[in-house]
Amino acid sequence: MKFAGMGDNVVDRYVNKKVMFPGGNAVNFAVYARKCGMDAAYLGVFADDPEGKLIRNALLELGVDVSGCTVMEGTATERCDVILVDGDRTFVGSGWEDGKERKTLKLGQKELEYLKQFDVIHCGCYAYMEDEMRKLGEFDCIRTFDFSSEEEYRSEEYLKMVCPYVDIALFSGAEMSDDQIRVLEKKVRSYGVSCVLVTNGTKGQLLFEGDREHRGQVKRIEPVDTMGAGDSFFTAFVVSLVGQGWERHGKMEEGMIQEAFASAADFSSKNCLVEGSFGFATPYE
Repeated sequence: MKFAGMGDNVVDRYVNKKVMFPGGNAVNFAVYARKCGMDAAYLGVFADDPEGKLIRNALLELGVDVSGCTVMEGTATERCDVILVDGDRTFVGSGWEDGKERKTLKLGQKELEYLKQFDVIHCGCYAYMEDEMRKLGEFDCIRTFDFSSEEEYRSEEYLKMVCPYVDIALFSGAEMSDDQIRVLEKKVRSYGVSCVLVTNGTKGQLLFEGDREHRGQVKRIEPVDTMGAGDSFFTAFVVSLVGQGWERHGKMEEGMIQEAFASAADFSSKNCLVEGSFGFATPYE
């Protein structure tokens, strides 16, 4: 099976340690799919700066295909600044090098032809590709999308724009009650999404599929670094479902779902023992 993450690439800078790591939702998805044994690719735009080279080289070293990517001159890699305390990371800001522009992937004919080979294509709100998602409307693959936790990515306008082109939607709902989650999932599914997965912090996860609700459990550990915890869980969850034979528009059996929950919890907990999203620590000034 072939998995692709398309969109954002960033560096996560640990300001209290003065080290940075490659990351970004789409990059993480591709890396984690590869670590789960899948053929994986990342499709995006690399900046022509040291941070862009770090991300690209890390992907190549891990066996992630980047042949569909471009390197854009005059652009800068987004820098996400975090503080790590007792294994838990807190984002404190983000930005770009002064005078440089942000790079955003646009899906032209070349990119669309490249994407046709994949069984699963993932994107997320931080890729700023909302207008591009409709171009995947006729694709037969499984399309997944990470809506993260911010309210702006749950507005009626945003959901109407993205949801018709998504099969599995992921939301982070650590501060939400079960009733609030159910209100959200009903709204999301009314726009055409078949499956909604909400991670709910230490309370576990809720999956809504068909007319059923399923709950997963958290595997408790002492984390080295929680960076990438949600991305690794979601990627492993989708890999497990597809590996068990689930197809777009197909029914998810209860045993299949619980196996996916268990596999994802195990993979994510192990990833929390790694620094950064997937390692490659690099000092910065």
